[in-house]
Amino acid sequence: MRDTLAGPRQLIKQLHAVMAAPLEAQARLDRIVRIIADNMVAEVSSLYVLREDGVLELYATHGLNPSAVHRTGLRVGQGLVGRVAKTAQPLNIINPRSHPGFAYLPETGEDEYNTFLGVPVLRAGRMLGVLTVQNRAPRRYDNEEVEALQTTAMVIAEIAGTGDLEQIPQPTAALDIKRQLHVSGVSLVEGIGLGRVVLHEPRVVVTQLLNDDAEHELNRLETALDKIRGNLVAHLSRDEVKGDGAPRDVLEAFLMIAQDRGWARKMSDVVRSGLTAEAAVERVQSDNRARLLRSTDRLVRERLHDLDDLANRLLRELMGRSPTSLAQITGDAIIVARSMGAAELLDYERARVRGLVMEEGTPASHVTLIARALGIPTIGQASGVTSLVESGEAIIVDAEGGDVHIRPSSDVENVFAEKVRFRARKQAQYRRLKQLPAVTRDGQDVTLSMNAGMLADMPHLKESGAAGVGLFRTEVLFMVAPSLPRIQAQEQLYRKIYEGAEGLPVVFRSLDIGGDKILPYLRRVEEENPAMGWRAVRLGLDRPGLLRTQIRALLLASGGAELRLMFPMVTTVAEFNAARAMFDRERRFLHTHGYTLPKSTKLGVMLETPSLLFELEELLAVTDFVSVGTNDLFQFAMAADRSNMRVAGRFDTMSQSFVRMLKRIADACREANVPVTVCGDYASRPLEALCLLGLGYTHLSMPPAAIGPVKAAIRATDLGRLRARLWPRLEPGRGNDDLRHLLSRFADANDIPV
Repeated sequence: MRDTLAGPRQLIKQLHAVMAAPLEAQARLDRIVRIIADNMVAEVSSLYVLREDGVLELYATHGLNPSAVHRTGLRVGQGLVGRVAKTAQPLNIINPRSHPGFAYLPETGEDEYNTFLGVPVLRAGRMLGVLTVQNRAPRRYDNEEVEALQTTAMVIAEIAGTGDLEQIPQPTAALDIKRQLHVSGVSLVEGIGLGRVVLHEPRVVVTQLLNDDAEHELNRLETALDKIRGNLVAHLSRDEVKGDGAPRDVLEAFLMIAQDRGWARKMSDVVRSGLTAEAAVERVQSDNRARLLRSTDRLVRERLHDLDDLANRLLRELMGRSPTSLAQITGDAIIVARSMGAAELLDYERARVRGLVMEEGTPASHVTLIARALGIPTIGQASGVTSLVESGEAIIVDAEGGDVHIRPSSDVENVFAEKVRFRARKQAQYRRLKQLPAVTRDGQDVTLSMNAGMLADMPHLKESGAAGVGLFRTEVLFMVAPSLPRIQAQEQLYRKIYEGAEGLPVVFRSLDIGGDKILPYLRRVEEENPAMGWRAVRLGLDRPGLLRTQIRALLLASGGAELRLMFPMVTTVAEFNAARAMFDRERRFLHTHGYTLPKSTKLGVMLETPSLLFELEELLAVTDFVSVGTNDLFQFAMAADRSNMRVAGRFDTMSQSFVRMLKRIADACREANVPVTVCGDYASRPLEALCLLGLGYTHLSMPPAAIGPVKAAIRATDLGRLRARLWPRLEPGRGNDDLRHLLSRFADANDIPV
């Protein structure tokens, strides 16, 4: 070995020249391995590429028997090459034949070599192949040589990412990088979507790999690290994260990693080997990702999210990128994200979005509610999906089964395209029902209204045949606005909602912000459990300017019409009385100043806290109507945080205890002659809708797409027979009957489509 290693600098220059040359793909690979051997003064240089069948196929070699190319391979874990692929770590050994993992391949002619160095070829932490060098003389490669080969492997990974390797005929199996993948998740919004991947947080692509001045790059790296560390320290000093709690713990964990000398040293070493600061960050993070993904320790794997976040922050700092870069959608898009806020989803052009896939997300999170309102098929809890896809790749969201198909074959695409056509035919059947009444076979009329949150939702009234808007979420306007909407903007929107309703009733819900619905222009209050924290009517009563302005805008917009307004997250009758008093003050003020007032007003409560069940009589004496918010009511009743997937699916919404709770509300409202509606997700599923019907609810509100299926189920149901089957199971002493199974059997026996 020569005293001064040519190093990755010269090697990368030569590789770039090879990439620019007009060569066939195989000839390009053959020249690359020869360049590697020359620069590292090695007798052998070989590239193995991972196929979709799990075999590492010899794709190019300089020094081994050339006839073995594309004719030999090792499975992941088999032999030294397979060991490198399995561990995603370099292997640097003397006398490889004595290693317990050595696998003899006589066709390659490698038995005479006594030194082996193999490094993984990784892209975004994903294994693409293995790059090796070998020598006859028994010696161990030094750290600089190992670093040189790892840097070269990074360049080859980028070559693979361009699709160059796919031009080589593949007589046995396709490359793993293009392998069809299946990821399981949780169905959040039913439906099927076919399209192309749009990463919600696009990866920062490093194009400049080679540095011309290592000291300059080291200074850039250190400056960016100092900036990241300083930002974290500044966040830790903010009032809302002082003391103990989850937000502070997260920031401190970030800062600990950012200050880790080992992490910084690894990146500095890569810079000294000849790469730019950006390429060094990407190289080190790709190594970290490959290693941590193979850990069996859940906490270790979860730490990867922190490392990914910090690496992306560092890359953006180095490259001067904005931390937020919304994708420009040009075709059928499937948005893929780790997580997403409700307002962020609304930034996308709805007409082009075919689906949403998240690594996080729960059935009752607000981004799910928005996706459901928009009719976007959505899957959550799709572990690791963001690292398995590239922007622009084909993807299918099967939110009926909770499956994501990445790079699907044409046969799979055809199957799901037919499913989409079948769903379209079913929707056409449901549309034919829109002119027919929602009435049971034994004559019980049911009112089906729709949930909405945007002006764009209003045309769905006619399309779905809804009887009105049973829930209009007014906070959506606030979430998409760049600043706090003034009273004139609010009044204008509410007037347009009335115009779009064309005389049909509209129930407005006052601002339900807080929790995971954060307004970007208002100071965020960090809370350990925001769902049960400072939100909705609590925030409105504590910050009366917000609620008073909204009430005044609604009164002005509904002049001459009927105004129906309900307050969310009411916990006590006293809270409702305080909100009503605020409403009455605003109405008196406008009357005094000569404004046209609504011809009538009805104020209601969104019943979603169990405490109100113990004040039902007092509540029904002062409220004009009740809307049951089953999403929050269920999570509070079961003490099961709907954003925590470990418990969110632990209890059945048709459990006996919860159904009894719903029946008590329905019975109390009937006795008090107070109208009651169910406007939570419960009402949007046909089987649950039958349960509500059996309990005595005759007014349901749901996303527009759910009206057709629910109406079809109602029209096929004999209500008397349903109640005769359901009510005895709710009597005390019946034990824990399986009500879901009971109603499913009832539906099957009576040909009710659920």
